[in-house]
Amino acid sequence: MTLRRLLVPAVLGALLLTGCTSAARPAPAAYDRIHWTSCGSGLQCGRLKVPLDYAAPDGQALELAVVREPARDQQHRIGSLVVNPGGPGESGVAMVKDGTDQFDGPLHDRYDIVGFDPRGTGDSSPIRCLTDKQRDALDQQDDPADPQARKASREQQAAQYAQACRSRAGALLPFVGTRNTARDMDRLRQALGEAKLDYLGISYGTYLGALYAEEFPQNTGRLVLDGAVDPAEDKLDASVQQQIGFEKSLERFAADCATAHPQECPLGQDPAQAGERAAAFLDGLHDAPLPTQDKDGRKLTSTLGWTGALMFLYGDQDTAWGELRAALSAAMDQHDGAPLLAAADAYNGRDGSGHYTASDDAHFAIGCADAPTPAPSPQRVQQVLGELKQQAPLLNRTTTAEDVEDPGCADWPYRTTEQPHTVRAEGSAPILVIGTTGDPATPYQSAVNLAHGLADATLLTRQGEGHAAFGSGNACVTDALDAYLVSGTMPPAGTSCTG
Repeated sequence: MTLRRLLVPAVLGALLLTGCTSAARPAPAAYDRIHWTSCGSGLQCGRLKVPLDYAAPDGQALELAVVREPARDQQHRIGSLVVNPGGPGESGVAMVKDGTDQFDGPLHDRYDIVGFDPRGTGDSSPIRCLTDKQRDALDQQDDPADPQARKASREQQAAQYAQACRSRAGALLPFVGTRNTARDMDRLRQALGEAKLDYLGISYGTYLGALYAEEFPQNTGRLVLDGAVDPAEDKLDASVQQQIGFEKSLERFAADCATAHPQECPLGQDPAQAGERAAAFLDGLHDAPLPTQDKDGRKLTSTLGWTGALMFLYGDQDTAWGELRAALSAAMDQHDGAPLLAAADAYNGRDGSGHYTASDDAHFAIGCADAPTPAPSPQRVQQVLGELKQQAPLLNRTTTAEDVEDPGCADWPYRTTEQPHTVRAEGSAPILVIGTTGDPATPYQSAVNLAHGLADATLLTRQGEGHAAFGSGNACVTDALDAYLVSGTMPPAGTSCTG
């Protein structure tokens, strides 16, 4: 596995950090209420017009897709709770449509649950750079083993990809960054008729929420930022910390597999060697991909195998780790790559018909709009390489200096002026930040850093495995989150929830 091939949903969020600008905020034009129509299962759907360019608010407009599930107890309704699932590039509309049970209880009773597709994603002028066939080829391709050949291949791919995005979505690319989405969210707040924004952001959604608080501190209500990213961390450092996070998670999974489930563990019964066996197998798929029974003839390559394995590490120890054991058993013992391929497809946004969502293209476009990616100095390359080899050796068995040198957005047609920075959000309402100690995608320290940087924030710690705490079934976290959003009661400083 190499640095560029670490692919995980919220990983993408954690890598895309944006900075503060001093651009003046023009006075918004008159806001239209959203025209809501029924769209099944008690949901209401609508569209929200926002300026393409906030420097020219009366110019060209975009329409954002919005959905809400009305509060079940209208007599005691608090208002609207806007949610974002992360990414960047993931659909807030899908979060509400497909995950309504996650909000069961006080949140569903007292709030209208509102999701929206940020600009460039979902059904909000989605950015699509590649066809489904092109995405298939890219996602399953293993890089050349030779470092120089790998570097040349990636540079060619990056140039071709940037050209495809320029050709198909060039006019939108300068306007899809998180800062503009934060401005859109304030338009949404006003269109919903809310004096303050109540908000739940997961993973990259924590960055969106933090940036909103920085941009509109006077309009913040009750903000919950769960699975936090550190906005002061640059892309390279974020990638390193992320890989260390997944390394530790993989090691814990492998040790648990060998010691607690020896009869069904394909990694042997030695916890000290189990992680190495997993990494060696996944790397070995480069030369010996597995059949998958896929109707399009795809095999399980090393890239797809690693993507699928890391996808399972997003989940909890009780369920997702068991699914990963089964998927590795199928691949290693039965030479069946189908379960790992299915997990990789879920991560990559590929459905059963071979169609992809726009999330990957949106992720890249938002990332390049959110942070500059200068090529690291030779000294920085060696420092990063040493850190990866020492602290994430399983994920970096084949990583070389050439993999670290890649600046990422070098060929991108739009140059951002954003910079990583500490978000203070002076004057905002109190913000609840939640971090999970075993979170591989947004390591716990990122939540510590975000909470410390904010002018008025409380950190809630979840002791456990998996990415983010919302929806984890942890009663302590659920009670604390509900108490804050419904009653405004912040948990005491230093609160820690186990499980």
